[in-house]
Amino acid sequence: MKNVRIIPAIPKENKNLRVAAYCRVSTSGPEQLRSLEIQIKTFSKMIRSNPKWILAGMFYDIESGLRRSGRTGLDKMLRKAAKGKIDYIITKSISRVSRDTLQVLKIIRFLRERGINMHFESENLDSINADKEFEITLRSMLAQDESRNTSENIQWGFQRKFEKGDIFTKYKNFMGYDCVDGEIVIVPKQAEVVRKMFELYLQVLSLGQIKAYLESQGIKTVTGKDVWDTKTIQKMLRNEKYKGDTMLQKTFTEDFMSGKKSKNIGQRSRYYIKDSHSAIVSAVIFDKVREEMDKRARFVSKEDGTIETSGSKYNGKYLLGNLLVCSDCGASYRRRTERGKVVWRCATRIEKGKDACPHSPTLDEGWVQDTLSKAVCSSEVFDEGIIRNEVDKVQIFDTYIMIYYKNGTNTQMLFLEGLSIKNM
Repeated sequence: MKNVRIIPAIPKENKNLRVAAYCRVSTSGPEQLRSLEIQIKTFSKMIRSNPKWILAGMFYDIESGLRRSGRTGLDKMLRKAAKGKIDYIITKSISRVSRDTLQVLKIIRFLRERGINMHFESENLDSINADKEFEITLRSMLAQDESRNTSENIQWGFQRKFEKGDIFTKYKNFMGYDCVDGEIVIVPKQAEVVRKMFELYLQVLSLGQIKAYLESQGIKTVTGKDVWDTKTIQKMLRNEKYKGDTMLQKTFTEDFMSGKKSKNIGQRSRYYIKDSHSAIVSAVIFDKVREEMDKRARFVSKEDGTIETSGSKYNGKYLLGNLLVCSDCGASYRRRTERGKVVWRCATRIEKGKDACPHSPTLDEGWVQDTLSKAVCSSEVFDEGIIRNEVDKVQIFDTYIMIYYKNGTNTQMLFLEGLSIKNM
């Protein structure tokens, strides 16, 4: 006969629960911060007043409930839960945890797998119960749909404001302007910096050279930084607000869930308000800079009047990036370092491969500089200032290059081999 010995179950030790609370508000506005303060105080008092509970932490975020990014408080709480340091979590409602249904499901399942319950006060639901998952999902979907409706209502409100020509007057960190009593006003010292930038660009300085000038003069950015970014300078030179106008709806939100913004290049209506506020530079100066930028960027006008790029991009750092143009496809040349050697290559060939532009040669930077020095500079020493003032563009063919001068009356052909020069 089999000998069966019963090993009794070990009774679970009656320990106090380690309880955490999670709170969240969407923005840092006064009312929202007050709501957050109330949530924290309420849950803290609730946990501390229960003799069978131990406070395991108060976690909070000031972020949108639609997106997971930036939720440092929630991340910290979940990491602590994963380490087995939390037994029970309380929160105000499902929407406080997330307004994304999928994220809610991921979080409650993550906790359930570890035997951790999350209690939603408003709905009086416990996530530990698998049979309540459907109800939690349904309520989460309602919260998500509420966010969608709110987003659509906000967008509708913006649209009506745009149609009326109402402009935003709460700019933050805008060089040259400030907002006083709902009006856009000029900040004199900053405005002088802006005017200098436009002036330097029309003196044919590159974005990189303007950056170097501003930094050498100890001029700080609008946020107080010592280092300028060429992209920021470029955006400033293209910003119509400096001539007193405003373009509305330059960007739009593609998806309310992700909050991703896209540049509006025709997907939505745009609204141009002329003379919306005081100008820092004249319309004449602004338009001259825009024309110069278009020229440097190799923009091409289409028959319908719109402008498109030929595939090349203006390089604010290197002079040759503004001069070298591929004769085969019209794209500008770009600087690259290959096997320790600095060369210039057609942008189309770089981006789309040899088949897209099979006849464009790769040029050694030293050879290009030496060739331009002999052809343009009387001292035969490479001088960026002289070349910038004299040369309009350098067109690259498969066996030779053509130098076009700004006076429009002279061109030079230089063969890639032999460097023989023919005046034309």
